[in-house]
Amino acid sequence: MAGFRSLARQVRDPHCDLALRRYSLRKCLEKFAPYGHRATWDHLCSRAGFGPEDRSPDPARLVAALEELEEARDVWLAYETDFTERRRKEKHDGLRRPGSVDDWHRLTWGGFGVAWCDDPRVHPEEPLAEVLRRLIAALEREPGSSCPVCGGERLVWKHGLDHEPSSGPVCTDCGILVPRPVLSARALEYARRERLLMSA
Repeated sequence: MAGFRSLARQVRDPHCDLALRRYSLRKCLEKFAPYGHRATWDHLCSRAGFGPEDRSPDPARLVAALEELEEARDVWLAYETDFTERRRKEKHDGLRRPGSVDDWHRLTWGGFGVAWCDDPRVHPEEPLAEVLRRLIAALEREPGSSCPVCGGERLVWKHGLDHEPSSGPVCTDCGILVPRPVLSARALEYARRERLLMSA
């Protein structure tokens, strides 16, 4: 199976059939899709200016979508490298028990679903790389009370998400499943309470 880089080369290759170039971009999302496959595809299409069902998009728009995806992937891979180094140092220093960020990180290794959007049409509008920078910054500071991506304060606990974990606090503004480690215990409690109020 082709890796991300070889798929990216096919997207850029003007000698490849346009259908193959589009297909290769879709296949890149099997390797790296921060919002999940469908929501990331919807995001890239809207930002690059072609429709999700467009079978013959402008090749320059396909490359623009790829470039946004590659920049975000570089941001995430740098974070994973730093994360690995930190855990190695912690283990060397005798800290064997991982924390809540480590538990969350294990579920998102490789960057799939790090800012999961269960509804593929509801996702942040900012460039993917900027969204990931905000998320990473939140993972590296004390837990807060709002969405680390858009700053929204209306978080609702949802069940039955097509993701692991299958429940958690979802931002009603930008649609991401907010990683639990970035939220304070009080914010998580409010999100659960909001769900109960909505279902009442």
